[in-house]
Amino acid sequence: MNELNPLLPEVATVVEIVQETHNIKTFRVKLDDEERMKAFHFEPGQVGQLSLFGVGESTFVINSPPTRMDYLQFSVMKAGEVTSALHKLNVGDKIGVRAPLGNFFPYAKWKGKDIFFIGGGIGMAPIRTIMLYLLDNKKDYGTISLLYGAKTPEDLSYKDDIKEWLADPNLNAVLTIDNPAEGWTVDDTHKVGLIPNVLKELAPRPDNCIAVLCGPPIMIKFTLMALKDMNFPDEQIFTTLEKRMKCGVGLCGRCNIGGKLVCVDGPVFSYDQLRELPPEL
Repeated sequence: MNELNPLLPEVATVVEIVQETHNIKTFRVKLDDEERMKAFHFEPGQVGQLSLFGVGESTFVINSPPTRMDYLQFSVMKAGEVTSALHKLNVGDKIGVRAPLGNFFPYAKWKGKDIFFIGGGIGMAPIRTIMLYLLDNKKDYGTISLLYGAKTPEDLSYKDDIKEWLADPNLNAVLTIDNPAEGWTVDDTHKVGLIPNVLKELAPRPDNCIAVLCGPPIMIKFTLMALKDMNFPDEQIFTTLEKRMKCGVGLCGRCNIGGKLVCVDGPVFSYDQLRELPPEL
């Protein structure tokens, strides 16, 4: 995007805000330069740096797919100074956008394979991008499945999307919450239990199947263990590490893990790549 200076943000306008949960908001933005917006291209899994002048910037995955370019969508969990300031934005406000940054999901290599997505909480953001992209190109892929979980029904993001996902004949979607809740009826698409346990119940077969998981570190740790128990090879498991990014272009070195820079070599990694890195994740 910023061919001349990747450190210079583009000015964008917030065109819509969705309150996903008590501490997560989704921002839909358009670049002010219409020609740049029309020419903007990114791949599923790439991220952007959102900046507020005088406050700072933070990294967020672009969670609208490149097949749907009416706007660029970013979901922000309120957790610090920059994210708290972003949460105060209103429709019509200006922000800076540096994007796209990082690598992306190797979806071209997944053609003809089944894809099983596993998302926890805000970890659904990067999955949303690649999942919608694959659904928009369904003829190239096998069975597409989703397991999405959170602590409570109120902690599930993308509630309007979820209604469409549950009704989509091209997607096998299952939702789960950690503990029973009023109004949550257990059936084929609604479960109660931690994600790794429900995953074992669903028991996806590793034959010709790619597993993509994103979520809190503790969820990833135990979900990886569950996938390994089900004999998923390391090279068939993918996740993202975009929260470690800083400058986004490999200059500051703050996102290094061993000899890798998350902003250049990631944020998307296969599990066999992660196993080669130091145990600091």
